[in-house]
Amino acid sequence: MNLLIKILITSGLVLLIANFMPGVHVAGFTTALIVAIVLGLLNIFIKPILVLLTLPVTIITLGLFLLVINALMILLCTKIVGGFSVDTFWTALFFSIVLSLLQSIMNGVLGEGK
Repeated sequence: MNLLIKILITSGLVLLIANFMPGVHVAGFTTALIVAIVLGLLNIFIKPILVLLTLPVTIITLGLFLLVINALMILLCTKIVGGFSVDTFWTALFFSIVLSLLQSIMNGVLGEGK
């Protein structure tokens, strides 16, 4: 049940961000739901491999390179999910930062992560 709530919240946040951020396009709620699921799966399976492969760069940049990896996950998601597009890398970077911040706020409001 907890996972379902997180997916629904993430899909709602994706829709919300797409409405306010130019350069991010989502076809509808179903597409946002698929984006939330695909992002979750990419973060589980692909992101740890990228983090491990780019560990020296991440250490040199004091962890800021992880933002680039998050943006790459967003861009990869746009290639997988039809109806979801992000115009540029910088838009994907800003989208990933905003999405992460809003997810953290929602987790705090709902009491998740304690």
